[in-house]
Amino acid sequence: MSQTIEQARLEGPGTGLGGAWNVIVRNDDHNTFEGVAAILARYIPGLNYESGLEIADRIHRTGAAIVWTGHKELAEHYWEQLRDAGLTMAPLEQA
Repeated sequence: MSQTIEQARLEGPGTGLGGAWNVIVRNDDHNTFEGVAAILARYIPGLNYESGLEIADRIHRTGAAIVWTGHKELAEHYWEQLRDAGLTMAPLEQA
């Protein structure tokens, strides 16, 4: 008689949803630091204007910055909101 052996879960809950995804904003020539900061503060949970300015500076200095990481469905939502608000977006990438 065969027996079913249940394996212990090695990953946490939600890992079957494709893991974490990065929302990345790229530097461009048409958005100001203040504009980027305001857009990030409006759409990214937990980010205020001051944090948005720090991220805008990092985007300017390095060419791009990860502004949010999480489940793919939410990453797609934030990516679309930021794009529609006028930011230059990199394609979503798996974290």
